[in-house]
Amino acid sequence: MLTVVTVLFLGIYALDILGLFFFGIHTYIMVYLYKKYNTNCDTDPSRNLSLDDPSLPVVTVQLPIFNEFYVVDRLIDSTIALKYPKDKLEIQVLDDSTDETIQKAASLVAKYKAQGFDIHHLHRTNRVGHKAGALDEGMRVSKGDYIAIFDADFMPDPEFLLKTMAYFDDPQIGMVQARWGHINADYNILTKAQSFGIDGHFMIEQVARNGSKLWMNFNGTAGTWRKKTIEDAGGWEHDTLTEDFDLSYRAELRGWKFRYFKDVVCPAEIPAMMSAYKSQQFRWCKGSIQTAVKLLPRIWKADLPWKTKAEAVTHLINYSVHPLMIVNILFSAPLLLMEYWSGFSFYDLPLEVLSGTAAILSIGSVGPLFFYAYSQKTLYKDWKKRLVYLPILIMIGTGIAIVNTRAWLEAVLGIQSSFKRTPKLRIENNSDSLKERLKYTVPLDFHVVLEFLLGCYCVFSVVLSFLVGRPYIVGFLLIYGIGFFFVAFKSFQEFTWKYKEARNAAQEEIPQEA
Repeated sequence: MLTVVTVLFLGIYALDILGLFFFGIHTYIMVYLYKKYNTNCDTDPSRNLSLDDPSLPVVTVQLPIFNEFYVVDRLIDSTIALKYPKDKLEIQVLDDSTDETIQKAASLVAKYKAQGFDIHHLHRTNRVGHKAGALDEGMRVSKGDYIAIFDADFMPDPEFLLKTMAYFDDPQIGMVQARWGHINADYNILTKAQSFGIDGHFMIEQVARNGSKLWMNFNGTAGTWRKKTIEDAGGWEHDTLTEDFDLSYRAELRGWKFRYFKDVVCPAEIPAMMSAYKSQQFRWCKGSIQTAVKLLPRIWKADLPWKTKAEAVTHLINYSVHPLMIVNILFSAPLLLMEYWSGFSFYDLPLEVLSGTAAILSIGSVGPLFFYAYSQKTLYKDWKKRLVYLPILIMIGTGIAIVNTRAWLEAVLGIQSSFKRTPKLRIENNSDSLKERLKYTVPLDFHVVLEFLLGCYCVFSVVLSFLVGRPYIVGFLLIYGIGFFFVAFKSFQEFTWKYKEARNAAQEEIPQEA
């Protein structure tokens, strides 16, 4: 007999499955659009600019940094290596640091200024608006009509400007974005998994959107803006944690067009510590949903093609897959025990209903696997060998669902939080030690407890599924459980590294005080 509680339970579960199915189908659409339009996102070598071209515009390169002691020299050195006339290239080191990074950056700027480079060290002490505020203040005193931006973990392609600036000859083009590469993809399991995720976004999603003339976003770095576009869109705003996403869609609402090039690659350092990765994901998730809350009403009312609206909405709410995943996991045990607490068994439904549900789950679940596997096929000759790490991506992607669900809820509820930048540690080679670079670490938080408990819940559901004779979802639950345990373990392990370092430092100070 179906009670109100049972109907409500099944209704929520059905909506959850449909939500996951929707995002799964979207990955297939992205691959389809990539295959159809990928040539639209290649540069034309014949349009590459020459250093002696007198028509080259003045470009300001902004380097926003905050306590980047390990990587600031790599950033500035690689920016200096950009091939562009000195008299038409301005470099702004936008420094919000509070540690010895200030002196290191100032010294590097002084060194290159003495060599004739137009480079400036702009240090702020108030940090108003964080990165968005620094970019805005730098733009106010910039010389160029074009603003290129590189975060601290990036190494610009030396020919980045020569390959991309020609496309601004179209007055409707407001921004040009390059693809992110990887400095340290093979450092550890975490960086390998993240490289899959980054490749999927930059090789498939961005190409699919831009190649088919749908909206895409500036990724915060490795791109160049027309200054007029930023100003026309309302400038940099800091009411979301993803100022880049926010500005992108505000600019596109104003009618500006973007270009994306998959063959212009700027390598970046991937976070090698779980705490840094979780902090980054929290910011990206919360910022995306904040931007959705802020802009979806305007997008919905705008006079835009339905395809553009549909993809813009899907893109903005894409991180909703994480709370949907959590709901799906939490419902597993009650679903298995439904006949005991409600007198109704989901498995007593007609075979057609069960088969349809299984098909929806299967098609939706395979979508992300196919999506990320295809990104590897497009980029690497040994892509088949690389697929061994695909389950690890899924495992870690599940493990961070708690962090991202909290971020999603805070964004929807309007709960504000401070901007926490991702620590960069200059981990480039397998010989580099994380334990020796703990200057910037993210504190341990309560998510670790929840991750461990949810891992235990997944194990409980696996055991339960065998006890009731319905082990149909054991595979998914095992991957989910391992993911939660792995994320919790790595987070706690990094905390112990920092704790031991602090304890050893304290013990070394005792004799000096005596």
